[in-house]
Amino acid sequence: MTFSALDLSDNSSDTALEIGGQPASMPLQNTDRVASRMVGYFANIMAPCRSLPGEQLRGDVTKLTRSCLGLVAEMFDRRTVPGDEQFGEVREAATQWAREGVPLSTILRGYHEGVRIAFGLVTAPARADDVGELLVATDLMLELLEAITAAVADSYVEEQHLVAKEHQTATQTLASALLSGRGSSALARQAGIPIADSYQVVALSLSEHADERDPRVDSNVAARRKLRRLQSALATVFASRALALLSTKGGTMLVPIGDGDETVMNTETLCRLSEAAEVPLTATVVASDTDEVPESADQAHELLNLVRVGGKPPGLYQMTDLAVEYQLTRGGPATRRIATILDPLEAHPELFDTMRAYLGNDMNRQLTARQLYVHPNTVDYRLRRIAQLTGVDLATSAGISQAAIALLARDLDRRSDGSRRSRWSG
Repeated sequence: MTFSALDLSDNSSDTALEIGGQPASMPLQNTDRVASRMVGYFANIMAPCRSLPGEQLRGDVTKLTRSCLGLVAEMFDRRTVPGDEQFGEVREAATQWAREGVPLSTILRGYHEGVRIAFGLVTAPARADDVGELLVATDLMLELLEAITAAVADSYVEEQHLVAKEHQTATQTLASALLSGRGSSALARQAGIPIADSYQVVALSLSEHADERDPRVDSNVAARRKLRRLQSALATVFASRALALLSTKGGTMLVPIGDGDETVMNTETLCRLSEAAEVPLTATVVASDTDEVPESADQAHELLNLVRVGGKPPGLYQMTDLAVEYQLTRGGPATRRIATILDPLEAHPELFDTMRAYLGNDMNRQLTARQLYVHPNTVDYRLRRIAQLTGVDLATSAGISQAAIALLARDLDRRSDGSRRSRWSG
């Protein structure tokens, strides 16, 4: 009960509330006429309601309005706000509208406007000596509005959570089917999600959040929060069009490729997702016809593994960015021969370090020397030793290319685990 109601408790009684010498509920007794006026106002004045179908306004909205007017009339007659059990129709309507996608703001504004109109009708006959009754009526209406708002919001949010869970389950089912080559129009109809002619197949990797490394924080909780932030951003950025199978480490996404201006996975999109997840993201993208999604997913995850093995920074990568690395993984005599070029350096780790630093610093010997904490002459000496042991002359463009490819081939051979784990869910 509100503060004003407490103040007025001595003035209340078991008799009906009266304003202007008549029961306060009198202007609301003809519920059909009053409901018709209210619904007409909703349709003509309130912009959000103009988008509602006519049959919904004439049917569901009108029926609910009559029911609520009955509750208001009974409230004035009994001088007490309806109990929680009397808001069944209000909750059912909120649940239905949540499933139909009617905005919660539209629903709440409708109730607030309805209460305002009803209060205006009830207080219109008021006289100078009705101040006490007007205060009671005001308090009752505010309590009623609070109760209706809570009932509507609770039911609406609960149903939206259920709808979101159902949609997530449907998208995961369809994504799994497409990734295993079992996509069908029947399954799409069952899931309520259309199958596109082609998709961007995205292999995604999520970095650890700082909270996951904080010993004071439960790492599992922090990881799940990171994933929920990403999932929420995916629904917003791709307008719930993307199909995703994700874990706290990463996973696979299928983004429909349309003819319009729908959002696709690109560098800008990945940045938006990364900001929402609050961690750096790494993604590889392969465009694919729907019937080739399984093969494209394998390729996308193979590219993602090349990004990891190559020590590349987070970001978006496509086949054109990893063409050399990808070709080296195809195997064959030439690839195996390239991987063994640097074997003579096995006993000289300082030469490996120098080669990596020299290539990483764009062949800048001064910067390489500072990085290795040695004299530039030492760098020159080591480069000459590399040429003597391997035949790779880092003073020539051909030698530089040969060294870079040989290092890459060696890293792929040494650091790739070679296993073919399931990669669809991270």
